[in-house]
Amino acid sequence: MSLALIVAASTSAIAAQSAADLYAEKCAACHGDTGNGDGPAGKAMQPPPVPFSTALKEKSDSWIATVITKGGPAVGMTPAMPPHPTLSDDQVKALIQYIKGLKS
Repeated sequence: MSLALIVAASTSAIAAQSAADLYAEKCAACHGDTGNGDGPAGKAMQPPPVPFSTALKEKSDSWIATVITKGGPAVGMTPAMPPHPTLSDDQVKALIQYIKGLKS
């Protein structure tokens, strides 16, 4: 019983995270705070991540969701972009809107 409560509390905590918090936790290390591909891990990558303003130009929300949940290889991109399959649909939608709002 107590394990179920811990799992439920953990799920609720994750669901309550804001898109900015999710981005900071899952994306900013590579993509940078503003989506320019200049995060600390991104700077070490060769090539570094492409700025969102370029990489996401004319990309659908569905395409972006696939990259987030299934990783780069799912859309023919680098395996350096890891999948995040545990994010809920609502978290992915919020993250997409956050990313699209960055001024990279």
